[in-house]
Amino acid sequence: MTTQSVALASEKQTYINQLSEHVGSEVVLKGWLYNMRSSGKILFPQLRDGTGVVQCVALKNAITPEVWEALKGLGQESALVIKGSVRADSRAPGGYEIDVVTADVLQQVHDYPITPKEHGTEFLMDHRHIWLRSRRQHAVLKVRHTVVQAVRNFLDNDGFTLADSPIFTPAACEGTTTLFEVDYFDGEKAYLTQSGQLYNEATAAAFGKAYCFGPTFRAEKSKTRRHLTEFWMVEPEMAFASLDDVMTLSERFLSYIASRVLEDRQEELKVLERDTAKLEGIVAPFPRVHYDDAVKMLHEGSEKGEMETKFEWGGDFGAPDETYISSQFDKPVMVHHYPAAIKAFYMARDAERPELALGVDVLAPEGYGEVIGGGERATSLEFLKEQIALHELPEEAFQWYLDLRRYGSVPHAGFGMGIERCTAWMCGIEHIRETIPFPRMLYRIRP
Repeated sequence: MTTQSVALASEKQTYINQLSEHVGSEVVLKGWLYNMRSSGKILFPQLRDGTGVVQCVALKNAITPEVWEALKGLGQESALVIKGSVRADSRAPGGYEIDVVTADVLQQVHDYPITPKEHGTEFLMDHRHIWLRSRRQHAVLKVRHTVVQAVRNFLDNDGFTLADSPIFTPAACEGTTTLFEVDYFDGEKAYLTQSGQLYNEATAAAFGKAYCFGPTFRAEKSKTRRHLTEFWMVEPEMAFASLDDVMTLSERFLSYIASRVLEDRQEELKVLERDTAKLEGIVAPFPRVHYDDAVKMLHEGSEKGEMETKFEWGGDFGAPDETYISSQFDKPVMVHHYPAAIKAFYMARDAERPELALGVDVLAPEGYGEVIGGGERATSLEFLKEQIALHELPEEAFQWYLDLRRYGSVPHAGFGMGIERCTAWMCGIEHIRETIPFPRMLYRIRP
């Protein structure tokens, strides 16, 4: 790096998303070459810096021969610093261009692996560490950022206290077959958490309203577009709350997230070619459908030839079932009162129909399936002991959980929402593997 390079690189950086504040002024931009085209004695390097992309204009007779030659030989993703004046131009991407005064190349790159041509999914996933730089992937993760921000803002402003739950747990929260087992100290086994649910019940008893937010792990050998083995989940829990309270909170929660994405991520939604009318329809209240009525819908769909197989009452909905049910509505639908046999052991029962659990799944439209699952928790100590035995879970590992029913047990309820599945829905993309920076799936643990 030359003396001039050091001087230029050390100057204060202006970010591309700030250019509207500097029209007519000289700025220093630092970033990477997104694209380059030329026309005779003019070069048009496009620079990206993480906040946006701007086209620069370098005239051969306005810069030194050394700078001209350095720019002319650049490959995609070369690192550089550009000094130039900001000019408004409605024809330019983003509405601004930079007239180059001088530039310095920090690293000249050639043979960048990801080019404008078509690449297979495996190739792109193998190069995920640099695929993140593409406009589409960048847009998806910006939407994810806003989803996360909206989640925290909503819950914080609604009186919830963040109280994160542990990642190492001594026993299963739900099914034992989907746990990742790890060696702990002194020969003891531990498991990567499937959910913070049980710990949330303890913090809700301490704070009234609490939530945890962090990574969760499911060892399901699933290869569907809706599944990851490691994902992020937010789980709010409320003391003195019922199933109805969970449904009301869910619809308010999702409506707020959608409104924030629409407000803050217009440019990213354009890049993703998202039909924003679909997001504008995510407004409370949402339809509430009893499980019995949802099954009737599926039976009617089978009779009309719109469903390939007839659904049997008592089963859990698969992706085609969820898609069909949600297609009957123009906004998310809440299906409630599922059979207790397909729900977690801690779910409260319907007093009039004990075979039903006081649970709800919020199904997103457009085939995105369940985005929220939750319900009311059982409050009886004896009932929970029976359920732990019925599910063949080790009671000693749940003694602390049973204490919550021994000391001040009250009606309480909550839900969980996967960030990646919600983000995929907001973005209108097919596979949730693009909604987390480095996805972990059945056959992928790298990069």
